[in-house]
Amino acid sequence: MKKIKIKLVRSPVGQKPSHRLTIKALGLKRLNHTVEHDDTPQIRGMVARVQHLISIEQV
Repeated sequence: MKKIKIKLVRSPVGQKPSHRLTIKALGLKRLNHTVEHDDTPQIRGMVARVQHLISIEQV
């Protein structure tokens, strides 16, 4: 299965509570923290919600 690498590039402080919870659900804890996830529709939906806070790259 394909993987995507997600990196937190902007702080979730001051964002909507739902966006902060989405960042936490993706496993991102601090700025410049990177995680890898399978490229599933569920993960893509979470990424779409917080695309202004993260950067994405295919692995």
